[in-house]
Amino acid sequence: LLYIRTAKNISFKNVHAHLHKLIPPNFPSFIRYYRFTHINITVPVFQSPGSASFGMSVFNLGNAIMGSGILGLSYAMANTGIAMFVILLVAVAIFSLYSVHLLLKTANEGGSLVYEQLGYKAFGIPGKLAASCSITMQNFGAMASYLYIVKYELPIVIKAFLDSNDNSWYTNGDYLVLIVTMAIILPLSLLRNLGYLGYTSGFSLLCMVFFLIVVIYKKFQIPCPLPENFINITVNVSQPQVNTTDEECCKPKYFVFNSQTVYAVPILTFAFVCHPAILPMYEELKDRSRRKMQNVANVSFLGMFVMYLLAALFGYLTFNEAVEPELLHTYSKVYNFDVVLLIVRFAVLTAVTLTVPVVLFPVINQLLGASKDFSWPRHICITVALLVCVNILVIFVPTIRDIFGFIGASAAAMLIFILPSAFYIKLVKKESMKSVQKIGATLFLIVGFMVMICSMALIIADWIHNAASSGEHADGH
Repeated sequence: LLYIRTAKNISFKNVHAHLHKLIPPNFPSFIRYYRFTHINITVPVFQSPGSASFGMSVFNLGNAIMGSGILGLSYAMANTGIAMFVILLVAVAIFSLYSVHLLLKTANEGGSLVYEQLGYKAFGIPGKLAASCSITMQNFGAMASYLYIVKYELPIVIKAFLDSNDNSWYTNGDYLVLIVTMAIILPLSLLRNLGYLGYTSGFSLLCMVFFLIVVIYKKFQIPCPLPENFINITVNVSQPQVNTTDEECCKPKYFVFNSQTVYAVPILTFAFVCHPAILPMYEELKDRSRRKMQNVANVSFLGMFVMYLLAALFGYLTFNEAVEPELLHTYSKVYNFDVVLLIVRFAVLTAVTLTVPVVLFPVINQLLGASKDFSWPRHICITVALLVCVNILVIFVPTIRDIFGFIGASAAAMLIFILPSAFYIKLVKKESMKSVQKIGATLFLIVGFMVMICSMALIIADWIHNAASSGEHADGH
């Protein structure tokens, strides 16, 4: 920032003329705004105009929002009921948009378009660490969820190509995750420039749209309850059947409360988190303004809201209570082989495999440190260590639901609720703490802490209960 310290009675005209004397006529930048205080005028650094159009920004933000979280939404609906799920989905979408509003306003007032830098300006090193750790945890959870998809779906694809149900080592998901990591993800992650892999985000979005279309189509193809001849022809009898002949199980429920309901809000927050990408996209927006970027967010969130609702609803209506935490895997219990589903699986597997290095790259840069000179040994060690940790997590954590739940309750809650509201309260000085805006941000901060603490406590309690139940079964009780 350029700080012009002056007297209270300075005229705007004189300052404006003085600034234009300092700026060369051909300077390729512009003044965004002036902010007057009692004794100084703050003018942000002159920034080059962005080049991304409104439509491209909407597409890019949609890419940032959309991810593996869509695969867990049907499971969330099955454990909350249709009506409760819609209420939660609307609430999380609105809260996410409100946090985008707080973030954009804080960026304008705080004079920074970097999430971690806002944390530093607000609370010093602890604020920067909180932002950095939350973003790192979110990326780590995203990588784990992508590798879970490899663990779940790649064995099914291989069995389909080999036309075999043998449980050999090459159809074991744990081994396949390790092979894919070493053969594809590790070499790509060791590259210094991953710019060309940026196109995989658009490919991932197209894959998820294709997945949504197939989910809707299969709802009308798979009857409920399954007739006997349908089961004999298409169901893999070595696996438990998804639907029974009981009519009662096919009736959709509107309100459900059980031990798995606690995962619903974390799954939704995990699916909507995109806030570290908001400020870079704001910087790249052509003719940028806070209102225009907010409109970009509104359109993107509306589009993702519709996709999420349709995917959750039709997935749930297809399988009802038998839907798994990863929806695509549930179809393997109905179909031995299906060409359309095989194409979806192959496309999704390709997308998530190529996306892991892109998600890993910012974490590596964060740990390497921007001020340090590049070092190949350090780069290789950090990359290998991160991938080892992610693989251990994927192999030993029993289900993708736990990743959705833990990351959604911790990092996603921090990025959506807590950090934007805390930064806003601290950095936006022109509004008093008694103003409606600050009171709203304070309430939002309190809600964020409640969501995080309650969700984490209930999830950990569920883990302890499941561990105790498994121990009792193992002992024969």
